[in-house]
Parts: sequence; C-alpha cells; structure tokens
Amino acid sequence: MLILPGSNALSSFRSQRLLNQLQAVLPAITSVQARFIHFVDSASPLSEDDLNRMNGLLTYGEPALPEHAEGVVEEFVVIPRFGTISPWASKATDIVHNCGMAHIHRVERGVAYRINLKGGILGTGLGAAKKLDSEQAQAVAALLHDRMTESVLRHPDQAAGLFSSLEAKPLESIDVMGAGRNALEKANTDLGLAMSDDEIDYLLEAFTNAKRNPTDVELMMFAQANSEHCRHKIFNADWTIDGVAQDKSLFKMIKNTHEKNPRGTIVAYSDNSSIIEGAEVTRFYPREGQEYAPSTELVHTLMKVETHNHPTAISPFPGASTGAGGEIRDEGATGRGSKPKAGLTGFTVSNLMIPGAVQAWENAANVTAPPASATKARCMASRSVSLRHCRS
Repeated sequence: MLILPGSNALSSFRSQRLLNQLQAVLPAITSVQARFIHFVDSASPLSEDDLNRMNGLLTYGEPALPEHAEGVVEEFVVIPRFGTISPWASKATDIVHNCGMAHIHRVERGVAYRINLKGGILGTGLGAAKKLDSEQAQAVAALLHDRMTESVLRHPDQAAGLFSSLEAKPLESIDVMGAGRNALEKANTDLGLAMSDDEIDYLLEAFTNAKRNPTDVELMMFAQANSEHCRHKIFNADWTIDGVAQDKSLFKMIKNTHEKNPRGTIVAYSDNSSIIEGAEVTRFYPREGQEYAPSTELVHTLMKVETHNHPTAISPFPGASTGAGGEIRDEGATGRGSKPKAGLTGFTVSNLMIPGAVQAWENAANVTAPPASATKARCMASRSVSLRHCRS
C-alpha cells in the first residue's frame, strides 16, 4: 500500500465549526487541521512515471495548510469502513485505469485530522504535555466520522485493511425439509434478512413444494429484492384494501392511464423509466468522417426518478451519489438509450426540532411516536399488503 498526501480537506468555515464542536467536549483542544490522504493498492511498485501521473491526478483543491506543532498533537485518520468501497474510490480507480495504470487495483481516500491540545497538566501549560486518554479519544473520534460509513484509525498504516480480501464462505443449505418453518425463522435472525411472517410462509410453501432446501444465497437474494434499494416486489405485489382484493398491482395502476389514454406518452414505465413525446430539435454531434454537424430529428423526453432512503437520511452524500448513478444507468438502458440532460436532487428529513427554531409543522408527537412508522415499515416489507394497516 502506497500512501500519498493530498490537499486541504476543510474550509475555514467547516474547520471553525468542527473546532467549536471539539472544544465543547474537550476545552484543551486549540486547533484542528485536516487534509486528504490517498491509499494506493498496486500489483507492483509504481515507477517514477506512475508516481508523477498519480501526483498529478491527486493534486486538486486547496493546498494543505502548514502543520501546527504547538502543544500536544493527536492524529486521527478517517477512512471508509473496512470491507466497503467508497463512491469516490470507484470513480478515481476508473480514471487511474484510463490513464494507463491498470496495475493499480484501487485508490481510496481518507482524511487525516491533526488535533492540537494545550500542553501541560489539565491544559494549563504547567508540567509535561498530556495526551488524550481512551475515553477522550473516543469522544473526539465520534465527532470526526460517520460511524455508519466510516472508520477511525490512529495511524495511516492501519488503513492497509481496506484492501484485504476475505475468503468466500462456503455455500450453506437451510434445513427447511427437516426443521420446517423454524429453520427459516432462525436463518432470518442469523443472516439479518428482516423478512416478514408472510414472506417466511411463502418461502416455506415454495421450497416444500420444490422438495429441496434453500441455500443461504437464495434467501439473501430474496430478502435483498425487497431492500430499501429496490421495491419492485412491492410494486408488483397483490393488494388488499379493506378486505377486498384488487385486480391491479401498483405497477399496473401506473400503466393503466397509458393504456386507457396514451396521449403524449411513448412508454409508461419500462426499464425503470418513462418516455413522453418530444419534438424536432437540432442536435450537434459527430457524424461520419469524424466531423461535427447539425442534425434535425425527433427527440423524445425520458423521465426517471431514483429514490434512495438509505443511507441518504443518515449520510446524505453517499446516498445521493448512489441515487445519481442509478438514475444515469437506467436512463442509458431505456429504449435505445438516452443521454442525461438535467437532474434534480431533493432530501427529505424528519422533524429536526432545533432548539429555539422549532417550526410550525413540527411537533413532539411526530418524533416520539414510532409505532405508526414501524407499522408502515412492516407493511412495506410484506408480499401482500393491506392498506387498512398502512394508512399512517
């Protein structure tokens, strides 16, 4: 693993805000600095030419500030969680490969924080310098990272675990034929599948009829089909409203308008997108002979919505980048393929209840009453859904 330092990671505003937060838990902190740090996993040592290209690629943003050395200096390195690949790394590694360095397996990025403390006993300047104890270090680390998507190290060399690959676990069978429903319930808990009771009933019936045991991979894929990332199973599910079975799924309801009255629509949801009638426009793009030329042609408009409930609400930027990538992917896969033109991103959050700035629509009941949302989550996880229990 090669470690290459990067640019400044905090604007002056963010640096001051972070410093205020740190001083609230540890007044002895005098300043905080942060710079990006890059970790390069390569199949072979980089040549001088490789290093020059890497330094050129990784030189961006504002130069790192000169390091302060007053008092005691504590270093914290925030990296993506072990076992994950960050959105930044995916794009950066593609760029590195396109620059002719295919022997580089991956490039990851972290942030190295330098925390300066007053020297001496209790920060008074008297006596020897005093470093953070374990409890204080944990309090500081909690303010420097998002524990859902990131990890905190005390030295950059510890980041080598980012590139560790684990041996695949052997395929396992769940003994449904022998233990019946109990086997599925145990697998649901052990594997963290979060399946509802009727999903377990469905699997029990399906594999009993098939006269074989499911594998752990099959159960995981079944559960993931109904994850926060994909609701197609819900949209295609049977619906029962006030005890009356409905003849149309949500997807059929969406397509029904197009079937009854298709004015202005070309495709009403296919390949995760919809298309409406466009107009003749003049486009300017390369033609035969590698020459750019205008072309007047009919261009339809594609519309695509990508929702990512997780981890958007808790960690907005990774969720947003995943959603944007999914949208571009589906636009390019619809029909003959389209080109992204414009996008709109929005965040929906719960009542913030900021002290001194509570809004008129916010109330404590909405924040402290989880049963309704929990009931809704359980309903949305069901294969057959009754709106009677989901109106909240």
